[in-house]
Amino acid sequence: MKILFIALVTIILVIPAFAQKKISNNAMSQKRITPKSMGYKLVWDDQFNGHQLDTSKWNIRHIGPVRIGYNSPEAVKVEDGYLKLYALQKGDSILGCAVGTADHFLTKYGYFECRAQLQESSGVWAAFWIQSLKIAEGEDPSLFGTEIDIFEYFAAMGDSMTHAIHWAYGPNMHTIGAMKSHLKGLSKGFHTFGLEWTPEKYSFFIDGYKFHEQTQGISNIEEYMILSMELPPKREDIAKTIFPDVFIVDWVKVYKKLRP
Repeated sequence: MKILFIALVTIILVIPAFAQKKISNNAMSQKRITPKSMGYKLVWDDQFNGHQLDTSKWNIRHIGPVRIGYNSPEAVKVEDGYLKLYALQKGDSILGCAVGTADHFLTKYGYFECRAQLQESSGVWAAFWIQSLKIAEGEDPSLFGTEIDIFEYFAAMGDSMTHAIHWAYGPNMHTIGAMKSHLKGLSKGFHTFGLEWTPEKYSFFIDGYKFHEQTQGISNIEEYMILSMELPPKREDIAKTIFPDVFIVDWVKVYKKLRP
């Protein structure tokens, strides 16, 4: 009986210890970081104050037909301190949207971050990504750049999202990913999404946790940022979409390691 009692006490003490160590994400490390803790300093940001998109920083991107619908300025709003990127249904038309810094801000390397709340329904999807102006002009990512998908969020995945890199647009396009990240509570409320881009690697972060690191497809040219509410290729893909849906962005920030 004494041995049984000791065994039961051990189980009672050990189980809570394991429960406390239960990990709610699949990050590479459970150590959380900030750009400041990594030696970065803020060089560019938009807090989305005011009542319209700051066109000295952003332009509405690719207005017109896209997949099953249209990218429309009507789906872009700035209010209450947020950028709101909508998916809308107007009669038979489906509207999405995208904004980008191509005409105003291009850079290479650094830490790129946004704080945002993701859309609620499936079919359409929110994305934060970096793009090259030259990506279709050649196949060497160092010279012609890379599409870096900091995240794409498909609501059917619940508390998970994906990241990817693509280069050499055309018949010989290369892709790494999709890399999947899981974080408990991701589908609710606001979270921060970050990318560290260096001459050696890309690192993908959510709420300060590093989830993935890649050393292939490194771009060594200046690129620009995009925020978008994407539309799917087929009408049946929006069978479970609840319109209107919205991707809400609190802020976007870019950090650099400045030379003395």
